[in-house]
Amino acid sequence: MPSYKAPLQEYRFLLNDTFNMAQYAKLPGFADAPMDLVDQIFDEAAKLAEEVLQPLNMVGDQVGCKLENGVVTTPPGFKEAYKTLVDGGWPALVADPAYGGQGLPNTLGVLFNEMVSSANMAFGMYPGLSHGAYSALIHHGTDELKDKYLPKLVTGEWTGTMNLTEPQCGTDLGLIRTKAVDLGDGSYKITGTKIFISAGEHDLAENILHLVLARIEGDTPGIKGISLFIVPKYLVKEDGTLGSRNGVSCGALEHKMGIHGNATAVLNYDEAVGWMVGEREKGMRAMFTMMNEARLGVGLQGLSQSEVALQNAIAYAKDRLQGRSLTGPKASDKSADPLLVHPDIRRMLLNAKSFNEGARALLVWTALHGDLSHASDDAAVRETGDDMMALLTPVVKGYLTDRGFANAVEAQQVFGGHGYIDEQGMGQFVRDARIAMIYEGANGVQALDLVGRKLAANGGRGVFAFFKLIDDFVANNKDEKLGAYTDALIAARKDLEAATMWFMENALENPDNAGAGSTDYMQLFGVTAVAYMWVLMAKAALAQLATGKGDKAYYQTKLKTARYYMDRVVPETATHLARVRVGAGPLMDFTADEF
Repeated sequence: MPSYKAPLQEYRFLLNDTFNMAQYAKLPGFADAPMDLVDQIFDEAAKLAEEVLQPLNMVGDQVGCKLENGVVTTPPGFKEAYKTLVDGGWPALVADPAYGGQGLPNTLGVLFNEMVSSANMAFGMYPGLSHGAYSALIHHGTDELKDKYLPKLVTGEWTGTMNLTEPQCGTDLGLIRTKAVDLGDGSYKITGTKIFISAGEHDLAENILHLVLARIEGDTPGIKGISLFIVPKYLVKEDGTLGSRNGVSCGALEHKMGIHGNATAVLNYDEAVGWMVGEREKGMRAMFTMMNEARLGVGLQGLSQSEVALQNAIAYAKDRLQGRSLTGPKASDKSADPLLVHPDIRRMLLNAKSFNEGARALLVWTALHGDLSHASDDAAVRETGDDMMALLTPVVKGYLTDRGFANAVEAQQVFGGHGYIDEQGMGQFVRDARIAMIYEGANGVQALDLVGRKLAANGGRGVFAFFKLIDDFVANNKDEKLGAYTDALIAARKDLEAATMWFMENALENPDNAGAGSTDYMQLFGVTAVAYMWVLMAKAALAQLATGKGDKAYYQTKLKTARYYMDRVVPETATHLARVRVGAGPLMDFTADEF
């Protein structure tokens, strides 16, 4: 049976040593999160993840969700676990206090969500999607809608979904057919079919709030004419109690490769009553608030499956006896050496370890910029926060899920044949991780968004701000001990800038050049961003060692891991740059008949 242990020491190292969250103590939200309180929160969150959610992970995979007579039941134990989550106030952790939230920084929410997702990814999707719905409502909903729906969405008594995809369209949402008819009283009748709706129907909460994209009859064709509506499963009376069942039903549950514990539903809307969220024909603007948050959450899922898979692979590699070390027996008292003595086993484990720690730092750093974009009283800080959030969202979603899946596969490989056997649980991590590369905008779409939109936004302000952050760090940190790490970062940064300039010079002439190099560019950006995180962590580790305090062995290992990433992973940037520079020719020269 697989296990999971929340990496609390890693969290504390990032928050205290690397990013010094205490420096923001006077800002809104941060003022309510002193580090002693954060420690208590994480300790309790770890218990929830390790003792309540993780034991249900394999159950959720093996039993899955069931649909009978229009009613969906979640796997055994899920309902009780969800009640524990709600009773503990966890859904309210980072929500607005005006609606019952605790108002803590989203940076802390990211780490909480990592624990939940690592322990039980399918379960974590229920509250995760609910928070996305919360974000769309709090930014775009009227006061009436907020007052009506947010309090119970914040507590977790009600859950939320996002409804975009239809049988005939996924990424190309301009093709949606779901229609809305204005009833003249502020409400609309919604009719259509949505597919692939995560947490679309279940028995965990008494009501489900669906956020649905639809087009009002007569509005502009294509994506520009889409509006967003909130459509509750049960209508809500004026006094806040539940009324009659709305015209939305679950037509089927999808049979999936993984995340069996989450109900992925086909939802049929038959003149269901809904209310507009945001402005008419501005539905995508409101939905993107939810989608961008979801994309960071999906990037987190890539990390979470990499983390739990690695933990179990390390335990196996230390225990499993197989072969002898190439340099002579290391366990002469035993019939064979542990797997961990073999260089290639170490390669797979260290690929994941160096990625996990760097990717976690990137997630925290990105979330911190998001928090500062709202909380800071400095306009320049807010601008940089917005720029980094926008620029890095597709990188976090795409790069972290690509690598997370690859790491889950390599962790499975460490087990050999036993990794292919269900009882070890490694196959579930692989299958669950795979969806993160697809939903919330497939990774190829994320790469196109990065190259086609995010680089050019505000005249390239975001990407050049990112370069400046690296340049300023290098200029201000000439310490000889740090040079071993910054030299590799400088090389990666040069490759990233070269690829960026190549796009600026060649993409307008032939847009296929951007499309052909977009995935390599996203990977190049991801490697460079994580390398930047590693120099920040290396600096923090060196500073702590210099004090002579704390866990010396931990900081020394941190530096070794940083060196591994710089020496073994960062050289990939040169390959990605070379592929970008090839352009579209080798891809587009083929005719359809030649495939």
